Amino acid sequence: MMKTVQISLNSIDKVKSFVNDISKFDFDFDLVSGRYVIDAKSIMGIFSLDLSKPIDLNVHTEGDNLENVLNILNPYLV
Repeated sequence: MMKTVQISLNSIDKVKSFVNDISKFDFDFDLVSGRYVIDAKSIMGIFSLDLSKPIDLNVHTEGDNLENVLNILNPYLV
């Protein structure tokens, strides 16, 4: 199962803390910006995107894991 949320990563510090936060989880996260899909755990990949506008984040998990992720993602949600 997959859940899509919109996040904002409009500063270098936000990108660093975002990658640190989601790297604690074993499942996959994809960032989708236009026709580009990148691994959300890749700090270099994130910097290749246009960070001036919100980005779709696909979270590949469900149930309790999803609740935990959404709590941690709260500061980044649009």
